[in-house]
Amino acid sequence: MSEKHFLKQVLPFAECRYSKDSGRHYKSHIHKTFCIGALDQGEVIYQIDEKKVMLKPGNLALINPEKVHSCNPTESCKRSYYILFLDVGWCLQLQQSLWQTETFRPVKTILLEDASIYQQCIRTLELLMGEGDLLEKEQHLAELIENIFMGACKPTAWRKETSLQIKQLKHWLSANLEEDIFLNQLASELHANPYTLLRQFKAAMGITPHAYRLNCRIDFAKKLLQKGHDLSQVALECGFFDQSHFHRHFKAITTVTPKEYQVNFIQ
Repeated sequence: MSEKHFLKQVLPFAECRYSKDSGRHYKSHIHKTFCIGALDQGEVIYQIDEKKVMLKPGNLALINPEKVHSCNPTESCKRSYYILFLDVGWCLQLQQSLWQTETFRPVKTILLEDASIYQQCIRTLELLMGEGDLLEKEQHLAELIENIFMGACKPTAWRKETSLQIKQLKHWLSANLEEDIFLNQLASELHANPYTLLRQFKAAMGITPHAYRLNCRIDFAKKLLQKGHDLSQVALECGFFDQSHFHRHFKAITTVTPKEYQVNFIQ
């Protein structure tokens, strides 16, 4: 099978690459970003400085910014892999929601051997590479990187939680439903760290901001459907990518399709 390479700027601070059946060898190099590598096929020799390990599916390669490294396949074996490039400023912002720190905290290990985090990473990368709501992608990415930092960094002082105006946040999440939004947009209005905000909202409401906004979209869609609006127009006005996206989420929450709901309501 021929090599295939996919590169996607998934969020302003995150870039994701997937390479399938690659046998290419790379010279030692550096990245300005914090990087995470995950194999889903094959194995590679992974080296940073004098440390050399075998990277296989089930483990994650963690690469601090500006660290000379190489990841090359063993012998003639091809491999398929993801690599995630994350802006250091964004990583610092996430770390500051956890700990009291003014500078980026580098990870203390080059190999994270945790099957559950590996599976979470693969699911998150697949979500990032596909179509989907930006807020949902950002939340899943933040949760993944938080778990990685918690397992691979050694912070000094924990960040104390502060209360936020959840009522005001709920109002913003239920407005302008046709638009994609980022956590940073919401947090800037409250002068809060976006990932502290995410954690506090989940604690207060029992669901994520994205899930809350999705429910608001479905409620708004019901009102439009009750008035006999065209299904394709309802999907757009409620912020869904297309009718299939709308159909899937509407049925998951209501157990009926948008058409079934509209027909039964009008009758």
